[in-house]
Amino acid sequence: MSRLSTLPRPRESVFAGGIDAYRGDANALCPPNLRECVLAMEDCCEEAHEAQQLLRNGTFDLPRMRKVLESQRVFLLIDEGTVRRYKADLADEIEPQINELIDRAEKGLNALSRREGLIQSKVEVAQAMQSRVATAPTSNKREERRLQMLAKQRRRLEDEVKVLESEVLALQHKNPKRI
Repeated sequence: MSRLSTLPRPRESVFAGGIDAYRGDANALCPPNLRECVLAMEDCCEEAHEAQQLLRNGTFDLPRMRKVLESQRVFLLIDEGTVRRYKADLADEIEPQINELIDRAEKGLNALSRREGLIQSKVEVAQAMQSRVATAPTSNKREERRLQMLAKQRRRLEDEVKVLESEVLALQHKNPKRI
């Protein structure tokens, strides 16, 4: 333990008047009671400093420890009847929404089927016209241009039919019970 009052005195002042003009007699002896008070005060200061260090060392990790202690897992044990009741409540809550989604999917599937039928009929009409045109000789450029446009339209419609068929198959694979 270091005592502040027993430490060596600071160096002499470089000023002309010196420190003695303000302090009085530098070599004066303190009365024994005053000296004991100073020593007791220094002991208290050292104890407070040590307590502060101990407290600081004990709490510097407090934010991390608080975060660790905040995250708790709580497990609640419930009986089988309660589980069944909650399961039934959940099923009652979401069943109408699921049924609505299934109905929408069926309507969409029916619409795609009708669209596929219309496109298929257009393809058949285009093929019939192409076969009639292919048998008849083409007399002018306008007819040839029309035939080229119809051939392009037929290819485009065939591609659409393929896409729609793949969509129908995908929907059938997703929902095989309803179809």
